[in-house]
Amino acid sequence: MNNETEAQVTGRGGISMLRGGSALSSSNVDAKGISMKLAVISPGAVIPAHLHVDFETMIYILEGTVRHEYGDGCKLVMENQAGDFLFIQPGVPHEVFNLSDTEPAVAVIARSASDEREQTIPYDRAAATGAAAEESAEES
Repeated sequence: MNNETEAQVTGRGGISMLRGGSALSSSNVDAKGISMKLAVISPGAVIPAHLHVDFETMIYILEGTVRHEYGDGCKLVMENQAGDFLFIQPGVPHEVFNLSDTEPAVAVIARSASDEREQTIPYDRAAATGAAAEESAEES
């Protein structure tokens, strides 16, 4: 636990509270198998392609509209808006785009891992697309 996040967490007897913060995970509470955060994507920003190695993710979008490009090579596309719930299976590559140039996108994210940062890895869309093209050429 780092001192900054530890100082924000209060509680005793099995209940911890974070007032005004943005996340609970094993980095600031004694979580063993779950984490939760408030994610804010700045106007026009992109969360680069990545995947979650061994945990499930559920998202509830509070504000804004985003586009998820996902799957092999991130070729599938889904747009989501405030009020939508999403479920992302472990190992599914995805990249997230805030579709507004003026408003942030805000979501609550719950994950079935307390150490989600250590289990989230970058995904190289170009390499995945290139590998698929090579396989296709070899099959021809």
